[in-house]
Amino acid sequence: MANKTSLAGKKRVRFELHGEKGNEVYVAGSFNSWDPNKNKLRFKNGVYSTSLLLAKGRYEYKFVVNGNWGIDPACEEWTPNEMGSLNSVITVL
Repeated sequence: MANKTSLAGKKRVRFELHGEKGNEVYVAGSFNSWDPNKNKLRFKNGVYSTSLLLAKGRYEYKFVVNGNWGIDPACEEWTPNEMGSLNSVITVL
């Protein structure tokens, strides 16, 4: 799930995904041109996480686990995409 904290006109948004150790986990979305290898999550205590500084706005994203794209199961909002599946949505205020 993504959590938000203020920082210099942008917000620090934390992306988290619970999982087992040994996976390659990234977050890709409209904030990084859907690059599946740009923002890697680090593993600690059963949770993969990373923080990104994002400007105000609405962003769609997915987690990429071992090359497989999937929604954020803790996210409360999703939207259909062009691939016939769903994207998770976060709004940074």
